Amino acid sequence: MRKAKDKIYESVFVDYPDVVTVEQMSEMLGISTKTAYRMLRKNVIEHFMIGRIYKIPKYHILTYLNLLEDRK
Repeated sequence: MRKAKDKIYESVFVDYPDVVTVEQMSEMLGISTKTAYRMLRKNVIEHFMIGRIYKIPKYHILTYLNLLEDRK
């Protein structure tokens, strides 16, 4: 049986890839790219960088929205 966490991940933001850009993240959250960059610089949402380019796993956006619990 599939976990509720898996169902949420597969049903929310289905039009976006598993790892998104800042522009895609801002669309997902309905915020400006300036605000998105500010959030990433303050580490509000977990991310990684390839060179100078931010990459944000969709999982961390869903965790930020409290749709998934982050159990570390």
